[in-house]
Amino acid sequence: MRQGPLAGRYPAVAAMVTLALIPYLALSAAMDPLVPIISAQLHMSAQAMSLSSGLGNAAYAVGTVLAVQFAQHLPQRRMMLVYAVLLVVGSVTAAAAQNGGMFICGHVLQGLATSMLLIAAAPPLTIGFPRENLRHTAVIMNMCVFGAVALGPFIGGVQAESHAWRPLFWIIAAIALVALVMAALTFEDAPPADLDAPRDMTAIGLASVGCAAAFVGASQLTSHGFGDLAVSAPMLGGLALIVVLIVYQFRARRPLLTIRTMLTSSIPVAGVGVALFAAAASVAATALTAEVFLQTFSPVQVGLIYLPELGGAVVMAFVFGFVISRKAMHYLPLVGMALLAAGILLFRMALPANQPLALVASALTGLALGATVAPALFVAGFSLQSNSLQRVFAIIELLRAVAAFMVAPIFAYFAASASGGLTQGTDDALWIGFWLAVGGAAFGVVVYVLSGARPQTPDLDRFLDGESPAWYSPPLLARIRRGVPSPVVTERAAASVPEHQGASESGGPVLIAYDGSERAACAIRQAAAQLSTLRDAVVVCVWQPVDVGFIPTGAGHFDADQATEVRRAAEQTAAHGARLAETAGFTARGAAIEAAPTWKGIIEAADRHHASLIVVGPHRRSGWLGHLEGSVAASVVAHSPTPVLVVPEQTGAWLSPELERSRA
Repeated sequence: MRQGPLAGRYPAVAAMVTLALIPYLALSAAMDPLVPIISAQLHMSAQAMSLSSGLGNAAYAVGTVLAVQFAQHLPQRRMMLVYAVLLVVGSVTAAAAQNGGMFICGHVLQGLATSMLLIAAAPPLTIGFPRENLRHTAVIMNMCVFGAVALGPFIGGVQAESHAWRPLFWIIAAIALVALVMAALTFEDAPPADLDAPRDMTAIGLASVGCAAAFVGASQLTSHGFGDLAVSAPMLGGLALIVVLIVYQFRARRPLLTIRTMLTSSIPVAGVGVALFAAAASVAATALTAEVFLQTFSPVQVGLIYLPELGGAVVMAFVFGFVISRKAMHYLPLVGMALLAAGILLFRMALPANQPLALVASALTGLALGATVAPALFVAGFSLQSNSLQRVFAIIELLRAVAAFMVAPIFAYFAASASGGLTQGTDDALWIGFWLAVGGAAFGVVVYVLSGARPQTPDLDRFLDGESPAWYSPPLLARIRRGVPSPVVTERAAASVPEHQGASESGGPVLIAYDGSERAACAIRQAAAQLSTLRDAVVVCVWQPVDVGFIPTGAGHFDADQATEVRRAAEQTAAHGARLAETAGFTARGAAIEAAPTWKGIIEAADRHHASLIVVGPHRRSGWLGHLEGSVAASVVAHSPTPVLVVPEQTGAWLSPELERSRA
């Protein structure tokens, strides 16, 4: 496998990610004061400039989906080099643009390449290095996204003061070139994630057409009214297609994006919801107030007003790095929403030209952005297995782009067309932003309460090893949904299965989860000893590329990145488990199931085979469900409608002491 001279070195890889993400994100935030200058030099109308921003943002949103699809079938690190080249080409094209068409093409390439680099480079930086580097990754991710955005207004104001725009764009192109060089130096060849994965052109088509239509429609607000067909038709039609994309991925048997897993689990839903509310609310706090301040202050003075936002983002980035391994991580987005609401209120008081209050409001907004979106993203990611992190990032960035970049022109339109003028319109928009911040905080709290979710200390070792999520996330709204008991009720229900009961009246087979470990083999033997009537059994080995998910029983070597080789090893492991079950007295057959997380594959296999009982043998560990239950077993117990027999490690009893006490 070919490698660059700096491959595997965390500082170099972190620098590459930082340089790849900053150019477009900082430039997007710096554009507003440069629009009149660019328009005059390239003979572009205000509508054309708005269309350029809309298409660039649409490309950013679509790139998240494309990057996930490409990762399945194309060498991942080689594609990262391609994305870096596209970023350089787009940046040079925009900087050297001689007309509006050339400028728009360059800006679209910048947006597309940036999101692809984010999806391709950020997850490996997160899970590809030891645990002690994770806090540094948290700081870097926060700074790359929100530090760059916070710095944008100051950079744009300084550049606008000189009545030029190309120097900034050439600097952006130079940074992109350095990012390409670092991508080559840190290159570490990696195969496609799963050559057998479907090519989901439907998902790509829905994302592409939906985002393009929605953003183009929103950009038309520069010269059209909200009720005009040129605005409403593409914008509402595009949003409808994005909703169709989510529903389609939710129902798909092998989805490109992990929509179903995220939207049926409480903590990911809370995290995604908070991120979207924060992205939408922050638009009112920054973009709109800047327009009002420009009526009184020069562009560079306005840039200085928003410079404390960068300081706040830096401070909160380090706070996030500190709490990422602690239970307090769950509370950070809630604190961020409170800070955002306070910052918006201060911005209202600062209008039209109170500079001291605006500086304080800017600092609070920076703290808020650093405490909300990136932490919420990791909160959602930690709720799934680490091999889903790329898809989690893609989903959140897709939805965040829609929430932030579409809300901005809508808010700007209503502020500019308000009967009381721009200041009064911005004041009204700030009230909307305030209630979005309050509503986002309330949404997260309500989801936790109604689902029975609890703040937990993340088990980062198991997460980074790919064994399980970092914590347990109960089903969405488990406390109030019919047929979906709360976590405590489900745990007790598992304990209430009568001892020695082998199967329900349906007479279906026993499904045994087997991962090749000695504890799983022990579970097979103990299940045979405890069940009064032996019957057919299906021994299931759940696998996934990269993280594998089982201990191979054969002596042969296989490449964990090659899905076909992992599947073959999983089939051999399942067959070995079936032989153990036959020896124990079952009539058994093996089955290899590709799924992530593991518990989901076990439950789906039980449903597919109409199993009457699931047998699992968890690791010893401490945690929310007790000292003997493992996270996979806990999730199976919490989610499965089929009775679950939990066989503790190295014991003859099939119920843990905790579960037996809960029956008393």
